[in-house]
Amino acid sequence: MMKIIKPGTGGNRYVPYEERKGEKSIVYFTRDLSPEGLKKMYDRVSEGIDGKIAIKLHTGEVEGPNIIPRPWVKELYTDKLPEATVIETNTYYAGSRYTTEDHRKTLEINGWTFCPVDIMDEDGVDVLPIEGGKWFKEMHVGKNLLKYDSMLTLTHFKGHAKGGFGGSNKNIGIGCADGRIGKMEIHTTPGSDDMWDISDEEFMERMTESTKATIDHFAGHVSYINVMRNMSVSCDCEGCEAEPVVTPDVGMFAGYDILAVDNACIDTIYHLPGGGGKAMIERVESRHGLRQLSYMKELGMGNDLYTIIDIDNGDAEITIEEITRDIDPEWKPDSFNTFPGRNKIRITVK
Repeated sequence: MMKIIKPGTGGNRYVPYEERKGEKSIVYFTRDLSPEGLKKMYDRVSEGIDGKIAIKLHTGEVEGPNIIPRPWVKELYTDKLPEATVIETNTYYAGSRYTTEDHRKTLEINGWTFCPVDIMDEDGVDVLPIEGGKWFKEMHVGKNLLKYDSMLTLTHFKGHAKGGFGGSNKNIGIGCADGRIGKMEIHTTPGSDDMWDISDEEFMERMTESTKATIDHFAGHVSYINVMRNMSVSCDCEGCEAEPVVTPDVGMFAGYDILAVDNACIDTIYHLPGGGGKAMIERVESRHGLRQLSYMKELGMGNDLYTIIDIDNGDAEITIEEITRDIDPEWKPDSFNTFPGRNKIRITVK
């Protein structure tokens, strides 16, 4: 008799910090949204990032406006990680990164020419085991992922059409799955005519199990930096069609615990003053995206409690409430908005 698998629930209910239980992890925070800020954050999470190093980064669709600015990554690469390789996979959907040939052209247009970029499924796929998963026992990933000894997960935190939000979990779970098999396993029920038919809690769980395969593979040699800047409710995979940014910029969170880092970002969104987090909260809850967090905890991937270290102020402990207290709820573009996209309309009107 075939076992019936049921997704969890509660992906649309935010669990306040004081209602959580368990151990705490260390999370680092800076308000310094600049190349220097990024390098300082890397210094805090560089332990174990050694050997043949991969940088998991979303390099964006053609002239996508909201990705982590290329100059920041170039400085990090040049000053801290000159032997590293940026890693990507081809997309499941037809577009400017669907084939390796088109993906290479997009990388060139977007200026990712200062370092090697490995499109990991260019030469096929491999599988990684998933310990404790209910949807999968293994996940198909880009074959070349297995060439690396360690991985820095460099993530633009933002919204997402299916996941509600895209943090480190999405960056790895979707971004390391290969474009034809792995991403299909996450997004599509076998035999369905709708390639996007898996949604809500089931989608969050499938994506999270994919992430677990990769971070278990790199155990002790993976760390996470989330950049809370240009946070459209749309993913960077929507490129210039992404919804205009309305959520204010915050800073960066980093750590060795994927759940703690992603949860700190979500907590920040929920505490932004003056309705600054309203659009993101609606996107997250309408997609039941909070199931990403609860399922990571169920799978033992990390802690949803944390101590935040403010690296701007002598490593003092700081709370989410203190971080968000004085943030202007209105988003303002910065000097790194080189590909304005739809944000250009908003900027011009102002």
